[in-house]
Amino acid sequence: MTTETAASARPHTAIDAVADAYTDTLIRLNPSFATTLGVPGHETEFQDFSPAGIEEFIAAARKALGDLDGLEPVDDVDAVTFDAMRERLGLQLEIHESGWDAADLNNISSPAQDIRAIFDLMPTDSVEHWEHIAGRAHSVPGAIDGYIESLRHAREQGKVSASRQVSIVVEQATKYAAEDGFFAKMAAGAKTADGPLSPELQAKLDDGASAARAAYLKLADFLSAELLPLAPAKDAVGRDRYALASRAFLGATVDLDETYAWGVQELERLIAEQERVANEIRPGASVAEAKEILNSDPARQLKGTDALKAWMQGLSDKAVADLAGVHFEIPDIMKTLECLIAPTDEGGIYYTGPSDDFSRPGRMWWSVPAGEDTFTTWAETTTVFHEGVPGHHLQIATAIYRRELLNKWRRNVCWTSGHGEGWALYAEQLMQELGYLKDPGDHMGMLDMQRMRAARVVFDIGVHLELEVPERWGSGIWTPDKGYDFLKQNLAISEGQLNFEFARYLGWPGQAPSYKVGQRLWEQIRSELEARPGFDLKTFHTKALNIGSVGLDTLKRALLG
Repeated sequence: MTTETAASARPHTAIDAVADAYTDTLIRLNPSFATTLGVPGHETEFQDFSPAGIEEFIAAARKALGDLDGLEPVDDVDAVTFDAMRERLGLQLEIHESGWDAADLNNISSPAQDIRAIFDLMPTDSVEHWEHIAGRAHSVPGAIDGYIESLRHAREQGKVSASRQVSIVVEQATKYAAEDGFFAKMAAGAKTADGPLSPELQAKLDDGASAARAAYLKLADFLSAELLPLAPAKDAVGRDRYALASRAFLGATVDLDETYAWGVQELERLIAEQERVANEIRPGASVAEAKEILNSDPARQLKGTDALKAWMQGLSDKAVADLAGVHFEIPDIMKTLECLIAPTDEGGIYYTGPSDDFSRPGRMWWSVPAGEDTFTTWAETTTVFHEGVPGHHLQIATAIYRRELLNKWRRNVCWTSGHGEGWALYAEQLMQELGYLKDPGDHMGMLDMQRMRAARVVFDIGVHLELEVPERWGSGIWTPDKGYDFLKQNLAISEGQLNFEFARYLGWPGQAPSYKVGQRLWEQIRSELEARPGFDLKTFHTKALNIGSVGLDTLKRALLG
């Protein structure tokens, strides 16, 4: 397979038609996906989370794969679509055969959270918007009932998530259903851009919120009474299940034992590099001491969210201006990236992509914890590059911009964590390579983030496959308790964040390592291309980004031939 480039008048092919038809089916089957894309007509509905609903998605995947049979790619774009769909959909069928899709439950990304979270994406400006929200709230009980049916079905097949995850979801569901929980607050705070809702609409919304609360209490009761007694205490999922999950998040098959050993070595390398940079900051300083020096430096502090927002915007704008036309192709329509303070106070920085026509630009959001008003720049400079340019904004906006090249499935459906997050980590390292992190503090911040991602490779694979603990970090076989202490030494985050991340890694196997392993695979592809005559870094970036977020094995075949 050879790489693809944009064409001004590329014809819509038979393979594109299969991909677009499959996307349309997903929009029909999953109204929340339609809401995410801004497609009208499904605003009050949920997908069918029951076993029958799962089978509808599987039937759609089988049909799409069957429709691809006998088709031949007519160009390089088609070749990538053909390869990517067969890989992604084929793996979906494998996971279904394992039975674990019906047992989907964890602390961060399962129907238990998704049913509630879609309300966050629904607009609230008009009466019609609140009609949609009220209607969808009334649909929560049906969605929860279907989910419970699937969890029961999986339980009968011996597929139950670990007790730690079940207990956490019981707590989450109970909070959603509380008198001061999400649904109650949503109804109590309802108003349009023009003022309060009418009494009739408010009553409908109140009834919907009550129904949703009752549904989540039902879920909590089911989990406590029927699932928790049968849930295994063991968190480790084992090699077979982990291998499937790893492929799902990477779009690539890797040697898990070799990847674990590499993760150990990469962590050691990053710690040694941090120690070297700490010595630059103050001769003889430890890493912890160097961070204290950076944190107490007034020149590296920002006071207030207005200053934080201005700093983010200035750094982002400079990166776009410096890199455009030099290291990357950045069309004018993609150069606008808004840096904003998020309306939530949960912590973290994240990116949301532009609308299809770029009338809504890409945005980088900083969710500032309540009461926090002093910020350090050294720890977050690399994060701006990760979320913005040359990270997620350049990657995601490029795929949207190339709508004349990529079909709907390639642009809107096919997102692979190892590709997307691997690129963003590659972007961090690239900015160091290009001289944008020469300052020892900024360099330390980048190394801190890379160290966290390397530690997650060691923890995730080590604990789930029950491998030997490296000598530096202890002895014997990895257990969750040993892993927690290990994470505490390598993740520079608060205790609350650490507890959440710890549970996330245990309940979402294979996802956390996809960042660093994805970066490794991106760098391996670049290294192999650099060995060929005529390599040009800007051309490599352009060709790679024009492909979109496919699995990393597909990307490798597309770029290396």
